[in-house]
Amino acid sequence: MRIKPKLSFFKSLRFRIMVIMIIIGIVPGFIIEGMLISSYEDRAVELRQITVKNQCDILGNQLMREGYLQQKSEVIDGELSMISSAFSARVLVINRNGRIIEDTYDIDEGKYAYSEEVIQCFEGVNTSAYDKDNTYIELTIPLTNGKSDQIDGVMLISTSTIEIQDTIGRMEHRGNLLMLIISMLVIFLSFIVSKILVRPFSRVSKAIEELTDGYLDEEISVTDYTETEMITNVFNKLLKRMKILDDSRQEFVANVSHELKTPMTSIKVLADSLAGQEDIPVELYKEFMQDITVEIDRENKIITDLLALVKMDRKASDLNIQKVSINELLENILKRLKPIADKKKVELVLESYRPVVAEIDEVKLSLAFSNLVENGIKYNIEEGWVHVTLNADHKYFYVTVSDSGIGIPEEYIDKIFERFYRVDKSHSREIGGTGLGLAITRNAIVMHRGAIKVKSKEHQGTTFSVRIPLNYIA
Repeated sequence: MRIKPKLSFFKSLRFRIMVIMIIIGIVPGFIIEGMLISSYEDRAVELRQITVKNQCDILGNQLMREGYLQQKSEVIDGELSMISSAFSARVLVINRNGRIIEDTYDIDEGKYAYSEEVIQCFEGVNTSAYDKDNTYIELTIPLTNGKSDQIDGVMLISTSTIEIQDTIGRMEHRGNLLMLIISMLVIFLSFIVSKILVRPFSRVSKAIEELTDGYLDEEISVTDYTETEMITNVFNKLLKRMKILDDSRQEFVANVSHELKTPMTSIKVLADSLAGQEDIPVELYKEFMQDITVEIDRENKIITDLLALVKMDRKASDLNIQKVSINELLENILKRLKPIADKKKVELVLESYRPVVAEIDEVKLSLAFSNLVENGIKYNIEEGWVHVTLNADHKYFYVTVSDSGIGIPEEYIDKIFERFYRVDKSHSREIGGTGLGLAITRNAIVMHRGAIKVKSKEHQGTTFSVRIPLNYIA
């Protein structure tokens, strides 16, 4: 299903880069703004508290010297009014009995004040509180008798912080305006920078898209970033692999065509020869028909091996895994191939070191081991031998197939598992080889998570060594 352009943008690397840049560029700004405003508020409130307290301490000392608690004074009343006006504060003077003897707001004068703050102050504990919601600071100042150090009264001050809140409001407004400008700038820069950053990836995508049009012989190179260089290197390797596979496919098709065409050509030549003659002797007719039968059998052998190879190329899930006695499997293979070996006077020997039971696909592995033993018979000398051994440890079982045959030249050993590859093509055709047997064998072993190795010397024989896990690994 094709992704809509709008949806694909939100899933793109460019969008993620923009989001990260916006978060990094904007969020810290709002955090710093909040911290600065909070710091200013704390400092302004603290400074207001100190200023008011200092002024009230001075006034409190003057008040006690003039005995204001016993006899009010117009001078002190004036001083209290000045402080109240200067700090937008309400000042209460409370005597030892808790009676309010002065209220700069003229509201509670003559009443009694027994709040927690007043009681604590009489006990020698100065209190200071900031009520942000109601925008005021409340302080208590003890009025101490200079002679006895006894607290005879309390001065309770409530000063407004509206000025501070107004200043904070203006700071927030200006800060928000500045952050708006910064945010717009960050968004714009993130748009530009993200476009620049993802441009190499776009070039990689464009280059790959161009190559998909058929230019498989070219390579791409985008070295702007380490990541793009890695991507292009991996893609170039994949491209080379695809080229190899394509060449292999073409070669395979050509080989199949050639192998199938050769018997058909022979059959046509023999059939035309029969059709072009009159009064053909029975002996010649039989000879020609035998030759045609041989070519048909060869054609069937090629088709059978091709079908087997196709099955081997399928997924490992196509395997029919069962517990099988490898000893019995090898015995049955040698028993079935003994007539062929006897015909060529080749001795078959099976040597089993211990009973082995493994999880395998019996049909496919039987075909693989049969190919190895049959090759050992076909490419052997007269009165030679084929020696098959079976052994196992706690993890794998091992099968070796050795022969006294003609051997394989060293330069051809790496190629013998290729499809349709023959060391001696004319000799292989004479003995019925299709060039597919070892390819089938290797595929069957690999499907079982196994491995096969070969050692050979010309005119001295060949040894195939197979290792397969006892327990199949899916």
